[in-house]
Amino acid sequence: MSISFDNALGIHEKALNFRAQRAEVLANNITNADTPNYKARDLDFSKVLAAQSDKTTNGHFALDMTNTRHIEAEGMSDGEASLLYRTPSQPSLDQNTVDSQVENANYAENAIGFQASFTLLNSKFKGLVAALRGE
Repeated sequence: MSISFDNALGIHEKALNFRAQRAEVLANNITNADTPNYKARDLDFSKVLAAQSDKTTNGHFALDMTNTRHIEAEGMSDGEASLLYRTPSQPSLDQNTVDSQVENANYAENAIGFQASFTLLNSKFKGLVAALRGE
């Protein structure tokens, strides 16, 4: 009897990867808060989750191919397509759409979500180890 890590870990692995990507995007926004014409970007968890559930089949991503001679790629995601521009709440004179307070709040919220996913994933691994040891 084999253990399927996809079934055992659930969505927590993908959520952890998403949170790490979002942290990178938000940190980039915070870094460029004073850059003229910089447009703030963000990832939407619900849209990414819906896209993944539509594309995922048995743990692999199903990609649209325009030609039958194309090589099928596995495990690739469209992270750039899910990267959205943030709508500014107040226009800036230099056309920068980064609001430092909003970005810091989103970064803190993302960090809490990352820690929650990490804790749940850690407890799943502890449960698997306990099952393997027969405890």
